[in-house]
Amino acid sequence: MRILLFGGNGQLGTELRRNLATAGDVTVTTRSGLLNDGHPCKSADLDAPESLEELILAMRPDIVVNAAAYTAVDRAEDDAAAAYRVNADAPQAMARACERSGATFVHYSTDYVFDGRANRPYRENDPVAPLGVYGASKLAGENAVRASGARYLIFRTAWVYAAHGANFLRTMLRLAAERDELRVVVDQFGSPTPASLIAEVTTRVLATHPVESGLWNLTTSGETSWHGFASAIVDGAHARGLLTSKPLITPILSVDYPASATRPHRSTLDNSRLRHGFGLTLPPWDDALGKVLDQLASAGVR
Repeated sequence: MRILLFGGNGQLGTELRRNLATAGDVTVTTRSGLLNDGHPCKSADLDAPESLEELILAMRPDIVVNAAAYTAVDRAEDDAAAAYRVNADAPQAMARACERSGATFVHYSTDYVFDGRANRPYRENDPVAPLGVYGASKLAGENAVRASGARYLIFRTAWVYAAHGANFLRTMLRLAAERDELRVVVDQFGSPTPASLIAEVTTRVLATHPVESGLWNLTTSGETSWHGFASAIVDGAHARGLLTSKPLITPILSVDYPASATRPHRSTLDNSRLRHGFGLTLPPWDDALGKVLDQLASAGVR
C-alpha cells in the first residue's frame, strides 16, 4: 500500500511512522518539510487546505492518514478560525481529494465532541454536543469527512499521550521532579490512551483492507480522573526509578482550576464496537500506562 501521512512530527504521527512502515510505503509530511531528526520529508501546510488536495491528487496514494490537528483546547477559544481551518477545512480538503482519487481516508477525532453528561461511556451514535471551540471544530471535521463521498475510517480517541512530545504524562513527570505537591483535577473522567496504541490499532485495522466507511471509538478500557492518572504516573515512575521521590498529589475541582474552555465531566468512550468488529484487545488504561513507563525506563529517561 502507498500511504501518505500528514502530521508526521506529532506524538501520534511519530508512532504512526513506525507502525505504518510495516503495512506499506509511507510518505510523511510535516509543516516544515523536516522530521524531528532533521531528515527531509514532504511539506504540507494545514493552514492552506487547498494545497493539501493538490498534494494528494499529485501523489495518488492508496491511503491518506491525517494525524495532524489543532489540539490547544484553551487557545482555541480565542482563535476559533485557526482551529476550524486545521480541524475542519483541512480534513475536508483531504477527504475531497480522496473521493476524487479513490484513496481511503483515515482521520482522528476526540471525546470532546460530547458534553460529558451521560451516565455511561459514549457510543459512536450517541448525540454530540461539544462544549467548546476545540470539540466543535473536530466535530465539523468529522461531518465534512462523512459528507465527502470518500471511503473513510474515523477514530475518536481521548486523553492522548506518549513517551515523547508535549503531553500530560511528560508534564507530570517534569513537575513531579520539581515540586513537593501537585494539584490535579479530580472531577473530570476519561480513558488515557497512548499514541502507540492508536497507531498499532490503526495499522491492524488497515491490514484487514476494510471496504466500508465507519466511525469507531479507539481508546484504552476503563476510566480514571486526571488526578487518578497523575497519581498512577507518579507511582509508576517512582517504582521504575524515573523519579527519586513522590510529591503529594492533591485533588482539586474543575472550578478551582480556571481555564478558558469548559471540559466535559465524563467523556469516557465505549470501545466495544471496535473490539468486536476487528477482534482487538484494548488494554486497561493503567496497563497501557505501565508499558509507556517501561519504555521510558528502558531508555533511561528522567
